[in-house]
Amino acid sequence: MPTYDYECRDCGHRFEAFQQITAAPLRKCPECGGKVRRLLGAGGAVIVKHSGAGASGYRGGATSCGRDAPCCGLDAPCDAPPCRR
Repeated sequence: MPTYDYECRDCGHRFEAFQQITAAPLRKCPECGGKVRRLLGAGGAVIVKHSGAGASGYRGGATSCGRDAPCCGLDAPCDAPPCRR
């Protein structure tokens, strides 16, 4: 189920709501009862990591292991490809 962000027009309270895609937008603020508006979100993403895959998800893809984009799940860039843990 997607998460939607809302903001109250009266008190400025921001909150999230888990709703089905087909559900109508919420109308009342849980804090003050005022009118709310649904905010535009950046969307979500799912990242799948497995050994031997570059950032593109394919072996040997255009963005494979290297100094700019580590593929092994490390937070810092790798010293040299292929990445080693």
